[in-house]
Amino acid sequence: MAAGLDAFVNHTVSIITSDGRNFIGTLKGFDQTINIILDESHERVYSSTTGVEQVILGLHIIRGDNIAIIGLVDEELDNRLNLSSIKAEPLNSVVH
Repeated sequence: MAAGLDAFVNHTVSIITSDGRNFIGTLKGFDQTINIILDESHERVYSSTTGVEQVILGLHIIRGDNIAIIGLVDEELDNRLNLSSIKAEPLNSVVH
C-alpha cells in the first residue's frame, strides 16, 4: 500500500481509523509501516443529533497500525458540504 500513497502526497486525504475516527488533512509524508503525517488537519466527529463537529488538530501523526482506509478528498465537493446539517451515527470500532 505504501507505494500507492506516493500519488496522495501534498493532496487532501480522508483517513478512517480502526477505532472509527475520521481525519481530514494534507498528506505530508508516510513511512514503510504507513505511519502518516497530516498537516492542516482536523477530525470530523459525527452525531445523530447534531451536525458534524470539526476539531482542529494542525500537524498530526497517525500510526499505521491504526489506519483502516485512506482516500483522496474532492476538495471542491467537500467545500460545498454543509457539515452542520449532516447527521450520522459515529462509526464503530473494527472488531477482529
